[in-house]
Amino acid sequence: MVLGVGLDRALADPARWHPVAGLGTLAARLEQTTYADRRAAGAAHVLVLVGGCVALGAVAERATRDRPVPHALVTAAATWTVLGGTTLGREAAEVARLLEAGRLDDARTQVARLVGRDTRTLEATDVARAALESLAENTSDAVVAPLVLGAVAGVPGLLGYRAANTLDAMVGHRSARYARFGWAAARLDDVLNLPGARLTAALATVLGADPAASVRAWRRDAGAHPSPNAGPVEAAFAGGLGVRLGGRTVYGTGAEARVELRPVLGDGRAPAAHDVARGRRLADRVGVGALIVTAAVAARPARRRRR
Repeated sequence: MVLGVGLDRALADPARWHPVAGLGTLAARLEQTTYADRRAAGAAHVLVLVGGCVALGAVAERATRDRPVPHALVTAAATWTVLGGTTLGREAAEVARLLEAGRLDDARTQVARLVGRDTRTLEATDVARAALESLAENTSDAVVAPLVLGAVAGVPGLLGYRAANTLDAMVGHRSARYARFGWAAARLDDVLNLPGARLTAALATVLGADPAASVRAWRRDAGAHPSPNAGPVEAAFAGGLGVRLGGRTVYGTGAEARVELRPVLGDGRAPAAHDVARGRRLADRVGVGALIVTAAVAARPARRRRR
C-alpha cells in the first residue's frame, strides 16, 4: 500500500487508459441493459459491477498469496489504481493559482472539474468554497476510504470500493432517472465510506490549525449536512482552516437546475484564494496520516501469522 501511494504521488492519474475510466465505460454500457426505474434493477447493476471487481481482486490475492513480491506488486498496483489524491491536489492548486491571478472566469471553469454544481456565475469566494468542499470530501473518498478498505480487505477491498464509489458518482445522485435505480449505489457508497470519513474528519481535526474549532463544527454542524459522510469531513476542514463552508449551491442548468441550501459549516470567514492552498496542504497531511494508520492496521495480520 505504501508503494501504491508512492506511485500515485509520482504518476497521478493518467490522462488516458485509466482503469477506473474503463470501469466507467463498462458501467455505462451495462446500464443500457440493466436500467429500469426500480431499486431492484439498480441493485442488480451494482451487484454485477462491484461483485465482479471484488471477485477479480480475490483471484489476484489468491494467485499471489504465497509469493510475497508478486503480492506486494499487485497490491501496489491496485492501490495506485483506486487513489486520486495527487490529481485532486493538482486540480485544486490550479484553482488557487487562477484565483490569485484574478482570472475568475478561468477559475470557474477549472473548479467545474472538481464539482458537479453550476460554476458559471460563482464569485471568487464561492469558487474557493467549492474547491475546499471538494478537497475535503474527495480526500475522504479518493484517499482515506480506499486505504481503509485496503487495510482490512486487501485487493478485493480496494477494487470493490472503487467500483462502488464510481457507480455512486455515475448513478447515485438524486435525479428523475436515478432516484430509484441509483439508490443501491448511493447507499453502498455511504456504508463503505463511513469509517474512512470518520478517520478523515479525525485526522483533519488533529492536524488542522484549530482542533477545538474542528470539533465544535463537527459536533454542531455536520449532522445537518445531507451527506452522512461529507458532513463530518467538510465541517472538520472548515474548523481546521478557520473558514465557513456550506450555503446556497446550484446543480444543473436551465429547467434541470436544482438549488440546495447547504448548512453552514464552521464559524470562520468566507474562504479566499489562499485558503485553497491551505486546504490542499491539510489534505496532504491527512493523506499521510491515513497511510500511517492504515499501514499499521494492515501489518497486524502478518505479525499474527508469523507468530
